[in-house]
Amino acid sequence: MTSHPHPFASPPAGARWDVLVIGGGHAGIEAAAAAARLGARVALATFRADRIGEMSCNPAIGGQGKGQLVREVDALGGVMGRAADATGIQFRVLNTAKGHAVRGPRCQSDRHRYREDATARLLELGVEIVEGGVTGLLRERGATHARVVGARDAQGRELRAAATVITTGTFLAAVMHTGDAQVAGGRVGESTSSGISADLRALGVELGRLKTGTPPRLARDSIDWQRLEAQPGDARPEPFSFQTDRARFPVLPQVDCHITYTNERTHALIRANIHRAPMYAGRIQGVGPRYCPSVEDKVMRFADKPRHQLFLEPESLSTDVIYVNGVSTSLPADVQEEFVHTIDGLERARFLRHGYAVEYDFSLPAQLDRSFALRAVEGLWLAGQINGTSGYEEAAAQGLVAGANAALWVQGRAAFALGRDEAYVGVLADDLVVSAPSEPYRMFSSRAEHRLLLRADDADRRLVPRAHALGLVGDAELARLEARLARIARARQLLASLRSAEHDHRTLEELLRRPELGYAELAAAHAPLAALALDEADAVTLEADVKYAGYSERARRDVERLARDEAVEIPLELDLGALQG
Repeated sequence: MTSHPHPFASPPAGARWDVLVIGGGHAGIEAAAAAARLGARVALATFRADRIGEMSCNPAIGGQGKGQLVREVDALGGVMGRAADATGIQFRVLNTAKGHAVRGPRCQSDRHRYREDATARLLELGVEIVEGGVTGLLRERGATHARVVGARDAQGRELRAAATVITTGTFLAAVMHTGDAQVAGGRVGESTSSGISADLRALGVELGRLKTGTPPRLARDSIDWQRLEAQPGDARPEPFSFQTDRARFPVLPQVDCHITYTNERTHALIRANIHRAPMYAGRIQGVGPRYCPSVEDKVMRFADKPRHQLFLEPESLSTDVIYVNGVSTSLPADVQEEFVHTIDGLERARFLRHGYAVEYDFSLPAQLDRSFALRAVEGLWLAGQINGTSGYEEAAAQGLVAGANAALWVQGRAAFALGRDEAYVGVLADDLVVSAPSEPYRMFSSRAEHRLLLRADDADRRLVPRAHALGLVGDAELARLEARLARIARARQLLASLRSAEHDHRTLEELLRRPELGYAELAAAHAPLAALALDEADAVTLEADVKYAGYSERARRDVERLARDEAVEIPLELDLGALQG
């Protein structure tokens, strides 16, 4: 734990809440929930209460690197994993052909049910929802720094709070682009938030400009599904949350996604109209996400590729809206319809919404500390896309840390932060604060140098004790973890004691180290092991522990060595120029 940059002195006069969260996206949800779990009085201000937890882009949670973040958010008491489990309509674990350390759970979500579920969880925690846009920040002069003491809403009301967390996503001074058309707003049907940007600049916060985009939505009954390749979920779905009852999972009916591809006709149409794309016409100055490029970017940057894969994803069980993952675009509406109709299975597709790009302000993240507090401003935390990230999962992780730290600050407690060797959440914080990426940041397992120690399956083992010590989770969650670890320990003792006559009397633990053997095969062949009736989650963790044992020990030694090196203090008077070698 570290100290907060500005120790809490006293609440501002007339403060109604301990923590005010501005923005109801995935960062805002986790920030409000974390602060509330720590006992803070929390308000969440949002344009529209019925859009809390909106999936503005693809209706999915998790993936490579991202799934690990969701598991960690869950272990820290967060909302996202449980909401995803309750509303998922397809579950898959990605990278199963590779080792446990890089496998990433993912689910297709029912976006409408997700919103309802997340909102209900906030209300259960006592979070007060304040509807209406925030037009600016309330500022005072602190003891040593400028101080934010809440916000002002569109009705002119003062929302005074001891600590404020801004989680405005893509809404700061946001402009939507489709061809030549420009409309103020961070999402279709919702306006922009410009006053906050001006107030942040007045506080000395340096802002930049980023861009994101979203693809068209099509009508289910206008697609020729027979011509598409079905992509089913896993036969045995894997939940995100360690608290989910597997006997009652999945909750909702499961559906297939489908795959199709662009082709040379598609690419020719896009190239012929590239001058009408706002990015190429110079109307968008913001930097877009490298790892989620628009379809026009794919065609122009990867001219040697004859096709690009697309995923058709249902947005809900209760609507006919299909999300076309892979064709994010801001080309004019007529061009979008023309090129989509060249794609197999989409020749007669009916558009329910055209794709568009959003350009928005963000705060350069090097101005933050690892708790996501602004160093130069008292009482203010930032989380989510305002920090230059992309993705619901990255936003949720930041929101949880920021909201928890805002509450801890109000309570006069030390700040909470995680290291790169402790969690993907720590990798995310360190990358943002130290590396200060200049493009939308996305999490991958390759960003975590200690990923052998940061598996998705053992996030509870790594983080529940920390969360319990802080008060983010209760005694029941800790007891659940302790019971799970006891089951795994008993099974490992049995593996070490049982021997196989068919394999030169080697122990079952030795056999499990072999890549071709899994715990399920050993349990099926050895009655004492089968009698333990270890559930699937425990078996996955046990198997990974055994297979990675030697590598994990080496990784831990590396972490210890790096910690010793980082602890070495370099004298201020040292003449670096005089050093040899």
